[in-house]
Amino acid sequence: MPVKAPPNLSAVPAPYSWSGCYVGAHAGVAWAKTKWTNTADTSLFGDLVPGDSLSKSGSGLVGGGQVGCNYQINAFVFGLEGTLAASTIDDSVTNTTFGAADDIFTTRINGIATVVGRIGYAWNNWLIYAKGGYAGANVKLGVSDTVAPNKGSGSATNWHSGWTVGGGIELGLSPHWIVGIDYSYMDLQTINDNVAGGSDGVYRFDVRPRIQQAVVRLSYKF
Repeated sequence: MPVKAPPNLSAVPAPYSWSGCYVGAHAGVAWAKTKWTNTADTSLFGDLVPGDSLSKSGSGLVGGGQVGCNYQINAFVFGLEGTLAASTIDDSVTNTTFGAADDIFTTRINGIATVVGRIGYAWNNWLIYAKGGYAGANVKLGVSDTVAPNKGSGSATNWHSGWTVGGGIELGLSPHWIVGIDYSYMDLQTINDNVAGGSDGVYRFDVRPRIQQAVVRLSYKF
Protein backbone atom coordinates (compact mmCIF):
# COMPACT_ATOMS: atom_id res chain seq x y z
CA MET A 1 0.00 0.00 0.00
CA PRO A 2 1.23 3.56 -0.68
CA VAL A 3 2.55 5.44 2.33
CA LYS A 4 0.85 8.79 3.03
CA ALA A 5 3.29 11.72 2.99
CA PRO A 6 3.72 13.55 6.32
CA PRO A 7 2.14 17.02 6.56
CA ASN A 8 4.26 19.95 5.41
CA LEU A 9 4.70 21.81 8.70
CA SER A 10 6.83 24.48 7.03
CA ALA A 11 3.70 25.83 5.33
CA VAL A 12 2.21 26.92 8.69
CA PRO A 13 3.21 30.58 9.33
CA ALA A 14 4.88 31.32 12.64
CA PRO A 15 2.96 33.57 15.08
CA TYR A 16 3.84 37.24 14.77
CA SER A 17 6.25 38.46 17.44
CA TRP A 18 6.11 42.01 18.82
CA SER A 19 9.30 41.58 20.86
CA GLY A 20 12.20 43.75 19.79
CA CYS A 21 13.37 47.33 19.45
CA TYR A 22 12.23 49.74 16.77
CA VAL A 23 12.78 53.21 15.32
CA GLY A 24 10.42 55.23 13.19
CA ALA A 25 8.68 58.48 12.27
CA HIS A 26 5.28 60.01 12.90
CA ALA A 27 3.23 62.98 11.67
CA GLY A 28 -0.21 64.38 12.35
CA VAL A 29 -2.26 67.19 13.85
CA ALA A 30 -2.40 68.66 17.35
CA TRP A 31 -4.52 71.04 19.39
CA ALA A 32 -3.48 73.10 22.40
CA LYS A 33 -5.37 75.17 24.96
CA THR A 34 -3.37 77.77 26.83
CA LYS A 35 -4.39 79.93 29.78
CA TRP A 36 -2.51 83.12 30.70
CA THR A 37 -3.03 84.65 34.15
CA ASN A 38 -1.40 87.98 35.00
CA THR A 39 0.54 87.87 38.29
CA ALA A 40 2.46 91.20 38.21
CA ASP A 41 2.12 94.35 36.10
CA THR A 42 4.64 97.11 36.73
CA SER A 43 5.57 97.60 33.07
CA LEU A 44 4.65 100.49 30.78
CA PHE A 45 2.70 98.28 28.39
CA GLY A 46 -0.03 95.74 28.94
CA ASP A 47 -3.60 96.25 30.08
CA LEU A 48 -4.05 93.28 32.40
CA VAL A 49 -3.63 93.54 36.15
CA PRO A 50 -2.88 90.70 38.59
CA GLY A 51 -5.73 88.21 38.56
CA ASP A 52 -6.92 88.98 35.01
CA SER A 53 -6.74 85.98 32.69
CA LEU A 54 -7.33 84.97 29.09
CA SER A 55 -7.40 81.57 27.37
CA LYS A 56 -7.35 80.39 23.76
CA SER A 57 -7.23 77.18 21.76
CA GLY A 58 -5.02 76.70 18.70
CA SER A 59 -3.93 73.95 16.35
CA GLY A 60 -1.09 72.96 14.08
CA LEU A 61 1.00 70.12 12.67
CA VAL A 62 3.44 67.84 14.48
CA GLY A 63 6.13 65.60 13.05
CA GLY A 64 9.08 63.72 14.45
CA GLY A 65 10.43 60.34 15.42
CA GLN A 66 10.05 57.54 17.94
CA VAL A 67 12.32 54.86 19.35
CA GLY A 68 11.37 52.05 21.71
CA CYS A 69 11.43 48.41 22.68
CA ASN A 70 8.67 45.83 23.24
CA TYR A 71 8.61 42.51 25.06
CA GLN A 72 5.77 40.04 24.43
CA ILE A 73 4.50 37.50 26.98
CA ASN A 74 1.74 35.37 25.43
CA ALA A 75 -0.76 37.94 24.09
CA PHE A 76 0.44 40.81 26.28
CA VAL A 77 3.03 43.31 25.05
CA PHE A 78 5.01 45.58 27.38
CA GLY A 79 7.09 48.46 26.07
CA LEU A 80 9.04 51.65 26.69
CA GLU A 81 9.11 54.45 24.12
CA GLY A 82 10.52 57.94 23.61
CA THR A 83 9.36 60.51 21.05
CA LEU A 84 10.62 63.90 19.88
CA ALA A 85 8.70 66.13 17.46
CA ALA A 86 8.64 69.61 16.00
CA SER A 87 5.36 71.53 16.09
CA THR A 88 3.60 74.45 14.39
CA ILE A 89 0.90 74.76 17.06
CA ASP A 90 0.06 78.38 17.77
CA ASP A 91 -2.82 80.47 19.03
CA SER A 92 -3.39 84.20 19.20
CA VAL A 93 -6.03 86.33 20.90
CA THR A 94 -6.59 90.07 21.11
CA ASN A 95 -7.54 91.34 24.53
CA THR A 96 -10.98 92.92 24.06
CA THR A 97 -11.95 92.70 27.73
CA PHE A 98 -9.48 94.71 29.79
CA GLY A 99 -7.96 98.20 29.45
CA ALA A 100 -7.67 99.72 25.98
CA ALA A 101 -8.35 96.29 24.42
CA ASP A 102 -5.26 96.50 22.20
CA ASP A 103 -2.93 93.75 23.50
CA ILE A 104 -2.25 90.67 21.38
CA PHE A 105 -1.29 87.47 23.21
CA THR A 106 0.36 84.65 21.24
CA THR A 107 1.52 81.18 22.26
CA ARG A 108 3.72 79.01 20.04
CA ILE A 109 4.61 75.38 20.84
CA ASN A 110 7.88 74.68 19.05
CA GLY A 111 8.60 71.10 20.11
CA ILE A 112 7.18 68.17 22.10
CA ALA A 113 8.91 65.23 23.79
CA THR A 114 7.55 62.18 25.64
CA VAL A 115 8.87 59.13 27.51
CA VAL A 116 6.12 56.59 28.16
CA GLY A 117 5.48 53.05 29.23
CA ARG A 118 3.12 50.99 27.06
CA ILE A 119 0.98 47.92 27.70
CA GLY A 120 -0.94 46.22 24.93
CA TYR A 121 -2.85 43.15 23.78
CA ALA A 122 -1.91 41.42 20.52
CA TRP A 123 -3.95 39.40 18.05
CA ASN A 124 -1.16 37.96 15.92
CA ASN A 125 0.06 41.01 13.92
CA TRP A 126 -2.48 43.47 15.41
CA LEU A 127 -1.72 45.34 18.64
CA ILE A 128 -3.89 47.67 20.70
CA TYR A 129 -2.18 49.52 23.55
CA ALA A 130 -2.48 52.15 26.27
CA LYS A 131 0.38 54.38 27.40
CA GLY A 132 1.33 56.93 30.04
CA GLY A 133 4.34 58.81 31.35
CA TYR A 134 6.32 62.03 30.97
CA ALA A 135 5.61 64.84 28.48
CA GLY A 136 7.32 68.16 27.89
CA ALA A 137 7.10 71.03 25.41
CA ASN A 138 9.00 74.15 24.39
CA VAL A 139 6.46 76.99 24.73
CA LYS A 140 6.88 80.65 23.73
CA LEU A 141 4.56 83.36 25.08
CA GLY A 142 4.50 86.73 23.32
CA VAL A 143 2.63 89.93 24.24
CA SER A 144 2.33 92.95 21.95
CA ASP A 145 0.82 96.35 22.81
CA THR A 146 -0.18 97.98 19.53
CA VAL A 147 -1.54 101.39 20.59
CA ALA A 148 0.55 104.45 21.55
CA PRO A 149 1.85 105.84 23.82
CA ASN A 150 2.86 102.56 25.49
CA LYS A 151 3.52 100.48 22.40
CA GLY A 152 5.90 97.58 22.86
CA SER A 153 6.31 93.84 22.79
CA GLY A 154 7.96 91.11 24.80
CA SER A 155 8.23 87.35 24.95
CA ALA A 156 9.51 84.47 27.05
CA THR A 157 10.28 80.85 26.16
CA ASN A 158 10.34 77.97 28.65
CA TRP A 159 10.29 74.18 28.78
CA HIS A 160 7.05 72.97 30.39
CA SER A 161 7.09 69.45 31.89
CA GLY A 162 4.05 67.37 32.75
CA TRP A 163 2.34 64.05 32.13
CA THR A 164 0.68 62.29 29.22
CA VAL A 165 -1.79 59.44 28.67
CA GLY A 166 -3.08 57.93 25.45
CA GLY A 167 -3.21 54.85 23.29
CA GLY A 168 -3.25 53.50 19.78
CA ILE A 169 -3.39 50.56 17.44
CA GLU A 170 -0.64 49.07 15.29
CA LEU A 171 -0.43 46.57 12.44
CA GLY A 172 2.65 44.50 11.67
CA LEU A 173 2.93 44.54 7.88
CA SER A 174 5.94 42.21 8.00
CA PRO A 175 8.37 40.97 10.65
CA HIS A 176 10.07 44.37 10.43
CA TRP A 177 7.61 47.07 9.27
CA ILE A 178 4.83 48.40 11.53
CA VAL A 179 2.19 51.06 10.83
CA GLY A 180 -0.18 52.57 13.37
CA ILE A 181 -2.22 55.47 14.67
CA ASP A 182 -1.63 57.07 18.07
CA TYR A 183 -3.44 59.58 20.32
CA SER A 184 -1.93 61.56 23.24
CA TYR A 185 -3.27 63.98 25.83
CA MET A 186 -0.66 66.10 27.64
CA ASP A 187 -1.18 68.26 30.74
CA LEU A 188 1.84 70.51 31.30
CA GLN A 189 2.99 72.48 34.31
CA THR A 190 2.30 76.16 34.96
CA ILE A 191 5.36 78.42 34.58
CA ASN A 192 5.55 82.10 35.48
CA ASP A 193 6.95 84.12 32.53
CA ASN A 194 8.25 87.70 32.50
CA VAL A 195 7.40 89.33 29.15
CA ALA A 196 8.21 92.98 29.92
CA GLY A 197 10.12 93.19 26.66
CA GLY A 198 11.18 96.68 25.61
CA SER A 199 9.46 98.33 28.58
CA ASP A 200 11.12 98.64 31.96
CA GLY A 201 9.59 96.73 34.82
CA VAL A 202 7.86 93.38 35.20
CA TYR A 203 4.89 91.95 33.32
CA ARG A 204 4.46 88.37 34.49
CA PHE A 205 2.06 85.60 33.51
CA ASP A 206 1.29 82.10 34.71
CA VAL A 207 1.20 80.01 31.52
CA ARG A 208 -0.39 76.55 31.45
CA PRO A 209 -0.62 74.56 28.17
CA ARG A 210 -2.65 71.41 27.51
CA ILE A 211 -2.07 69.51 24.26
CA GLN A 212 -3.86 66.79 22.31
CA GLN A 213 -2.35 65.13 19.25
CA ALA A 214 -3.24 62.38 16.77
CA VAL A 215 -0.56 60.97 14.49
CA VAL A 216 0.12 58.20 12.01
CA ARG A 217 3.29 56.18 12.55
CA LEU A 218 5.71 54.03 10.60
CA SER A 219 8.33 52.00 12.45
CA TYR A 220 11.08 49.53 11.58
CA LYS A 221 11.52 46.70 14.11
CA PHE A 222 14.94 45.11 14.39
